[in-house]
Amino acid sequence: MHIPLELNIVKIMNYSESELILNPDGSIYHLHLLPEQIANDIILVGDPNRVYEISKFFDSIEHQISNREFVTHTGYLNHKKLTVIGTGIGTDNIDIVVNELDALVNIDLKTRTNKSNFTSLNLIRLGTSGSLQPDIEVDSFVASEYGLGFDGLLNFYAKSSSVMENLMTEHFIAECHIPSEIARPYIVKCSTDLMNKLAYDYHQGITATASGFYGPQGRTLRLAPQISDLNERLQKFRFEDNRITNFEMETSALYGLGKMLNHNALTICAIIANRPTKTFSKNYHRTIETLIKTTLTRLVK
Repeated sequence: MHIPLELNIVKIMNYSESELILNPDGSIYHLHLLPEQIANDIILVGDPNRVYEISKFFDSIEHQISNREFVTHTGYLNHKKLTVIGTGIGTDNIDIVVNELDALVNIDLKTRTNKSNFTSLNLIRLGTSGSLQPDIEVDSFVASEYGLGFDGLLNFYAKSSSVMENLMTEHFIAECHIPSEIARPYIVKCSTDLMNKLAYDYHQGITATASGFYGPQGRTLRLAPQISDLNERLQKFRFEDNRITNFEMETSALYGLGKMLNHNALTICAIIANRPTKTFSKNYHRTIETLIKTTLTRLVK
């Protein structure tokens, strides 16, 4: 359930040029998009090249916009308008993408004021991930019922605790002995409606979101991670019937910002590696394509 809009949204009469940054053509700063260039159903992918792997299944493409690492295609499939955006890697990019998408639909960019009618977007992240449980095999799919953030991003926003699973978060910090030097973790739940529509038959669980690929995910090259047994701690964690299923780099921010702004968010990942068994997919491109096709079919159904 969404927190009522008025609990989180700042009432600003007019957004200044330094806060709501627009390009000379009136488009939003980083995404370089205009409001009419996006759909209400938006697929987010980390790899900008994957945008093309998704839009090739569209019946037609209406808009193609590229700026920095952000690539956007909007088109139609079975008469349904869809947008796919390449966000790049990390929760810092998700912070840009979610805030700017929200501005496109809920702020009048010409008057720089909030619109009177609120629009809720469906934000579906399709990603790749490593499993933290031996029984979740490579080439399977995991839908994130919860996002567990190590990134600290949501802690920069006022009233963010209103969307967090605070009891589960406290239990996680205590049970996994997370040191104070690490950014305070947080846990946020997905959109149940999107889960029931798009991922009802997949593995489900808590997805851990790291702020990096190496040390933050327990990998050791020439630098040792501060928590040498991080993956083992995550693998053993239980809260009621919930366990941590996988590791990636975007979900916690997507869920947290989405819920604070009253948008629906869901992450579905193709498992291309299993960390406990140290196995890697032999053909993860085929697995990702299967996930794309299935998601598109369910979205337009």
